[in-house]
Amino acid sequence: MERTLILLKHDAVSKGITGRIISRFEDAGLKITAMKMVWADEDLAGQHYKLDEAWAKKLYDRTKKVFDEEGKEMPYKDHMHMGQKIQGWNKKFLQEGPIIALVLEGPHAVEVGRDMLGHTEPRQAAPGTIRGDFAKLESYNLADKKQRVLRNIAHGSDTPENAEHEIHTWFTKEELHEYAKDLDKHF
Repeated sequence: MERTLILLKHDAVSKGITGRIISRFEDAGLKITAMKMVWADEDLAGQHYKLDEAWAKKLYDRTKKVFDEEGKEMPYKDHMHMGQKIQGWNKKFLQEGPIIALVLEGPHAVEVGRDMLGHTEPRQAAPGTIRGDFAKLESYNLADKKQRVLRNIAHGSDTPENAEHEIHTWFTKEELHEYAKDLDKHF
């Protein structure tokens, strides 16, 4: 069994679609082991979006490739400059409104959760995915033009290791629950 953290960001909350999204995860067989509504403060947002050099380098390289292909000049002097800017946008966005934080459990929960969310850029997310169905018009180009974070409805842990860290950032041990679900006997 594996656990993953899913954050339904305030754009999902303000659209009134959180119940529909949560139902999709349950319909897929994932078990909710923790859930709460949170209004993130500066500290919590900073713990979730830590500035990591490897993350900043990966983001910078990926973005530079797109800028080069489009013949555009990078507005950042290096990967850490870009990472700080994106981290700031992410933290600010996380604090703009209430968030539904969920811990989901099941076989391959991280992979299943990410697959269900769809591509990080909703414009590229396939129909049938959460981002593809609920945030399709959002794109990196739009976010860049508006000088803001990509508004993509939800966050999902990307590795089991990151899931453990993120779960303990958002939930105390006492808030995580163990219980049997009918499907559990098959796993």
